[in-house]
Amino acid sequence: MIGNNVDKTQHKLFSTLDELLNPKHPLFALGNRIDWSEFDSCFKDYYSTKGRPAKPIRLMVSLLLLKQMYDLSDEGVVEQWVQNPYFQYFSGENVFQWVFPCAPSDLVHFRKRIGESGVQKILKVSIDIHGNAAHEQTVIADTTVQEKNITFPTDIKLHSKIINKCNEMAEKEHIILRQSYKRTTKALLLAQRFKTHPKTGQKALRAQKKLRTIAGRLCRELRRKLSQDSLLRYKNALELYEEVLKQKKTDNNKIYSLHEPDVYCISKGKDHKKYEFGSKVSILVTKDSGIIVGALSLDTNLYDGHTLPQALQQYETLMNKRPGEVIADRGYKGRKFIEQTIISTPTNGCKSLSANEKRKIRDKFRRRASIEPVIGHLKSDTKLKRNYLKGLQGDKINAMLAAAAFNFRKWMRKFFAPLKNLFQYLKRSVYIRVYFKYGCLNNTF
Repeated sequence: MIGNNVDKTQHKLFSTLDELLNPKHPLFALGNRIDWSEFDSCFKDYYSTKGRPAKPIRLMVSLLLLKQMYDLSDEGVVEQWVQNPYFQYFSGENVFQWVFPCAPSDLVHFRKRIGESGVQKILKVSIDIHGNAAHEQTVIADTTVQEKNITFPTDIKLHSKIINKCNEMAEKEHIILRQSYKRTTKALLLAQRFKTHPKTGQKALRAQKKLRTIAGRLCRELRRKLSQDSLLRYKNALELYEEVLKQKKTDNNKIYSLHEPDVYCISKGKDHKKYEFGSKVSILVTKDSGIIVGALSLDTNLYDGHTLPQALQQYETLMNKRPGEVIADRGYKGRKFIEQTIISTPTNGCKSLSANEKRKIRDKFRRRASIEPVIGHLKSDTKLKRNYLKGLQGDKINAMLAAAAFNFRKWMRKFFAPLKNLFQYLKRSVYIRVYFKYGCLNNTF
């Protein structure tokens, strides 16, 4: 059942937060600037008309935004909310609260409740808050990697995890295995510690093959001894284990994690990190204002030029129009048009062009590099560097929430910048007056 928002018209015995807090604080101003009624009208269909009232929609949306904007976890944002009055005012509270707003797991349930379409609505609100600055005809496109929260995958890790999972499955179903291989697995893993040493390389290779044999043996034994009902329950898990055991080094679409089987390997040509495991994200940024108008996590590792149709489709959903031109790097070469949208990529130049035309083209592609720091801030500030949300849906939700948080942070900086510049101007003018009054006369400044 949908929850009720706090009635702000009710008079309080003590002072309210809007009377105590600084109205020039960026988060205070952002809370007043966002039209929260849009979320109430959009998300009310996800709630039942019966049962216990849920937490207010504004509270849950604000917690999701605060988590991304300040790079916090679900547990961390709930703890900070109790301590920070600006967080509470941003969430719609009138008076300072002393208790947690909700359980951290409520944020998980709320993300699942609204899904991708609901998070896309949050991204749209973060774009609309900038007004006409977001409606430019030219956008810049690029892709990056959103790494998943998994360990670096190796066959040894995967096979040892399969052995542990099979033993847990047998204990849960009260099946007596011929051998659990717990001590054997421990010894084989120890043999891998110095596998690069010339004297222990062959021993480590034999241990690796033995781990794979043991994992396959346990999977086959479970298939023989599990009941029909249990086989149906563990069908997907056993099929996943068997697929991992069958895959080879040169196979495509390999499985790199048991709890995140949709992760794929991406190579971006970085010297410090040759391979990254997660999902590819397409980012669209306006050319002049630098507002993110598209953030799409892709299910497969596509060539950069093939990601543009999906990215432009999301842009059309958010902005109700198509961009006139997309500026991209050489990784997008191959297509010059997608419907009426021009795709511009750097070329070797044309001798027939005038010097003025060449300068304009050079300036345009130099501006393309402005998307690189945007991606850097997305990763370092708004949780795009490592994704902790589960599955493909978690990849899409995290990418769009990170983009929405970036846009809101940009608006806060834009709001606070005139005040900061005014303070610096006044401070500088005071220094100048003091200098001419005392410094020139006494040479003591």
